[in-house]
Amino acid sequence: MPLIVVCAAWGLFWGSWSALLPAVKQQLGVSAADLGLALSMVPVGALPAMALAGRLFRGRERAALAGSAAAFAGCVGCLGFVPSAPLLGLALLVLGAASGALDIALNLATGRAERESGRRLFQLVHAAFPVAVIVAAPATGLARSLGLGVTAVLAAVAAVVLVSVLPLAALPAGGVPPVPARDGDRRALWGLALVLGALMAGVLIIENAVEQWSVLLLEDHRGATPLVASAAPAVYMAALTVGRIAAQALPRLPVRVLYPVAGLGGAAGIALAGLSGNVAVALAGFALTGLALGPLVPALLSRSAADDPTGTLVWGVSTVSYTGFVVSPLLVAGLSAWIGLPAALAALGLLALPLVARFVVVGRDGGDKA
Repeated sequence: MPLIVVCAAWGLFWGSWSALLPAVKQQLGVSAADLGLALSMVPVGALPAMALAGRLFRGRERAALAGSAAAFAGCVGCLGFVPSAPLLGLALLVLGAASGALDIALNLATGRAERESGRRLFQLVHAAFPVAVIVAAPATGLARSLGLGVTAVLAAVAAVVLVSVLPLAALPAGGVPPVPARDGDRRALWGLALVLGALMAGVLIIENAVEQWSVLLLEDHRGATPLVASAAPAVYMAALTVGRIAAQALPRLPVRVLYPVAGLGGAAGIALAGLSGNVAVALAGFALTGLALGPLVPALLSRSAADDPTGTLVWGVSTVSYTGFVVSPLLVAGLSAWIGLPAALAALGLLALPLVARFVVVGRDGGDKA
């Protein structure tokens, strides 16, 4: 499936990049603060690119996805040649823009493929990303142990991303851009996009927090060994993948059914992970969080694509939800300075509870709209 291949290649880079960061820091001779500042350029580049991409890509999904993936591959290949922290920040700004455009193009193309084929695809496509991350991180560590440097690893990853474009030729070329919605309809679509995007942003804040802070929690606050602590993001990602594959295998469930599962399960899981003094129980909490939250984002995107053939809703929901990745590091850092990291992670469970409120609202309205 061409869309799965592209999403897997996209995840391959991000899994590899996380494992390369120590080598990048050493190669450039920069401090952790300088590296963190450079990394913050990724979302700065992504958000405006996502806002623009949705306007340009609708009706041109195959070409847009191929072009975005190729541009992303070029950015990845160039990263290995960056000689300083300021230039790294600039390179990551451009890479963030390419990644944001790829995000929108992939969601629009998947939505179009679902409408035209009548098959459910979002769960499978989005499951490819965490699987690739899980595989790429240790593979990159192995490559480094064999003596491969940052430039060589990134060149290999860029080649894989570029090759992933080739199967896209099997997708329909796309038609003319969709007829724009009337002003009243457009306002209603963007209103719904803000609501659904905000709900998804809460989910992505939790996801990003697990990826960035779970190892630190277990190693510094629970006495886990580095090896055991490093398993936390992988446990979360594996559970996320299982949740999405299970949702794909089951008969189609209304999105409304997933709201309380994600809200209650996600809140309980992250609270358990943050507050438990036992390493094994904390890992179980991260797994529960991923399992509960995993199917919701693809399900909301799928429903958005079905409800709005113009692509506006998918575009809006994708862009608004991405703010979760921007907010998450600052939010967790601020909460940690106030109440400590364990309580800060547990407090993120509150961000899942609005999903339960959405379940009540949708049920009261008597519809199956997202």
